[in-house]
Amino acid sequence: MNFEEKVCEQIPSLRRYARSLCGNEIEAEDLVQDCLERALRKRHLWRTRGGIRPWLFRLLYNLFLNHLSSARVRRESTAADAGWELKVDAAQESQLECRDAVQAVQGLPPDQRAALMLMVLEAPSYQEAAKILGINVGTLRSRLSRAREAVRRQCESDVEAEPAPGPLLRRVK
Repeated sequence: MNFEEKVCEQIPSLRRYARSLCGNEIEAEDLVQDCLERALRKRHLWRTRGGIRPWLFRLLYNLFLNHLSSARVRRESTAADAGWELKVDAAQESQLECRDAVQAVQGLPPDQRAALMLMVLEAPSYQEAAKILGINVGTLRSRLSRAREAVRRQCESDVEAEPAPGPLLRRVK
């Protein structure tokens, strides 16, 4: 299998991970395109004895970090779509819980979100994930622990903050 075929096999996984990092599909697609372009341009840096997957994920993550730092310099917001709060909330509790969990994950610091989403979406070994993110395994485990705890606390506080079920009354004069 040649280099291009190996890269093409990883595109769905790259898209999933990029979507989890960026929070919206347009930015994620741009990130994947940048990653693929850089991979093809820098193919000579890939060591054939190692897997191509960690190398591509590392490229993607580095591009994401570069985008974050350049957005801060330009004072751009990387927040999700401004129309998010205009959506009508679903009546189904499971959908509300999913929305709260997604918001909690999106509220994590980028390094914690990157570690959590890589492990959740792609399930690499701790060693492979640490290599992709360019950190020690202990740092990865620490980020995962902090991210999981923050999401759990946020979801629990959302449940406690919900009003008691029943009709909402308002005064009419």
